Amino acid sequence: MYNWKELLGYINGEIAAMPLDRKPSELYAPIRYVLSMGGKRIRPVLMLMAYNLFKDDVTAIRSQAVAIEIYHNYTLLHDDLMDRADMRRGMPTVHRKWNDNAAVLSGDSMLVMAYRFMQRGCPEGRLDEVMELFTETALEIGEGQQYDIEFETRRDVGEEEYIEMIRLKTSVLLACALKMGACLAGAPGEDADLLYRFGECLGLAFQLQDDYLDVYGDPAVFGKKIGGDILCNKKTYMLINAFCRAQGEEREALQSWIDKKEGTFRPEEKIAAVTSLYDKMGIRELCDEKIRFYFEQACRILDEVRLPQERKKPLWDMAQSLLNRKF
Repeated sequence: MYNWKELLGYINGEIAAMPLDRKPSELYAPIRYVLSMGGKRIRPVLMLMAYNLFKDDVTAIRSQAVAIEIYHNYTLLHDDLMDRADMRRGMPTVHRKWNDNAAVLSGDSMLVMAYRFMQRGCPEGRLDEVMELFTETALEIGEGQQYDIEFETRRDVGEEEYIEMIRLKTSVLLACALKMGACLAGAPGEDADLLYRFGECLGLAFQLQDDYLDVYGDPAVFGKKIGGDILCNKKTYMLINAFCRAQGEEREALQSWIDKKEGTFRPEEKIAAVTSLYDKMGIRELCDEKIRFYFEQACRILDEVRLPQERKKPLWDMAQSLLNRKF
């Protein structure tokens, strides 16, 4: 059995060795740049770990693991462009370092590359199942992104709607990685489905923690500026529940900051004011409780996978490391 750090080193090596020498070079330069940024490589590592639950030779699915990381980074290129984000993993985003056209075209090329790698060397008899799962996941992620865009202009977004949006936008790709790893290993269908559900819950906890860290995180650790969601009035778990809880002066103050036009306030002033309102309303604790809820659900689901606990331990250790917590 491999631990997640060993698999991270392996997948980093595979990505670094990818040939990206096609022409024109300016099309592939942003792709090399994005893939060289590193990161936790959560999705390919989860795929390899799920495969390793049932089979030992993880190198057999290296192409599929690389594919899902390429796909994930393709979504980041386009997300950053749509969000007009300046930084990603502590470095300038592609549309800032190059331009908008580069982010669109290089991102599109990454999507095509992801499909090529996903099909390459797929174990016999598994191709249709793998491509159906991958394509359905890609469609769901697009649906999640569309909901996210629509939420920007709505004031009535509820918690359930938000949870469904982040399930589609974030959780399903983690779930896909885990189920795909199990399917490629020939695991029983029931166990593959349990690993999918485990990934969904883990992804929800992970995204909610992302919301939390955007307000309360350390920029040096988080990899991007704190308070970005507050500045752009992004509908997060924090903001949605703040509006649900706010009454009287607190609601007026919150709405006032939301309505202020860019350039009429100092960014740090708005971040501090909204964070203070969150503190008063207990939003920090509320979000932390929700993270715990989904994390504990993930734990119960993983327990149902019909394998010895010691074989599942590396996967559980990685889940705990992602959220930097133990239960």
